[in-house]
Amino acid sequence: WRGRGGSVGGDARACYGSLSFSKPLFPSQGEKISRTRKGKAQEPTVLASPPPPQISASPGEMPREIITIQVGQCGNQIGAKFWEVICDEHGVDRTGRYEGDSELQLERINVYYNEASGGRYVPRAVLMDLEPGTMDSVRSGPFGQIFRPDNFVFGQSGAGNNWAKGHYTEGAELIDSVLDVVRKEAENCDCLQGFQVCHSLGGGTGSGMGTLLISKIREEYPDRMMLTFSVFPSPKVSDTVVEPYNATLSVHQLVENADECMVLDNEALYDICFRTLKLATPTCK
Repeated sequence: WRGRGGSVGGDARACYGSLSFSKPLFPSQGEKISRTRKGKAQEPTVLASPPPPQISASPGEMPREIITIQVGQCGNQIGAKFWEVICDEHGVDRTGRYEGDSELQLERINVYYNEASGGRYVPRAVLMDLEPGTMDSVRSGPFGQIFRPDNFVFGQSGAGNNWAKGHYTEGAELIDSVLDVVRKEAENCDCLQGFQVCHSLGGGTGSGMGTLLISKIREEYPDRMMLTFSVFPSPKVSDTVVEPYNATLSVHQLVENADECMVLDNEALYDICFRTLKLATPTCK
């Protein structure tokens, strides 16, 4: 310090005297320092560098699991094709074993799959319907053996294309069994992100029981995301005359309880197949 009088440097000089440093006060990392005490030189020591900070993975870097719920005949048909594509993407065969050739296929595989014993990958899926025929067709499909057997929940009576039966009577009797399976799948997740529901709004099970299940899940898991793939009825592609009523009663439930709704229109999909893809007879495949 070179100041004088009332300056800051002067005060420092009056207190500490004149100080000068030929070397930096704090040695650089790894520099050897030698000191003497009572005429004996001590062993030179090396300043140890501080350990690197431990960086923990943020929640955004953790795999966020998604549970797929397939409701009704239409929802299970869409879900069956969905799992065929996902299995091909991750290199999982029809028995749930990994047969891919790239490590990228195993990246984020836990989002849709739960790794079981023996190295098998089981889909995080819940399959439900009010009649057993749909479940039988899924089991006999190409990827029917990959699902957990306990995750098939079905009734015997059917909804008869009636929204009220799926929402208040037949579906209400089966809803507790479905929620038990949903809870088990949620407990197997480390960091559940949300649910995706495949269903249609024209039939009785997909519209009535599908919206009932969505509302129950929203009550039990209010902070989880809810995404729906909803097939809306079309005038030219219609099975029954009550489809508009079922869809109208379901839309209100989706607005209240779903975070995002993917609207699928069979008539628009047929137009894409005819005009763009030039397909004479479009099919689900």
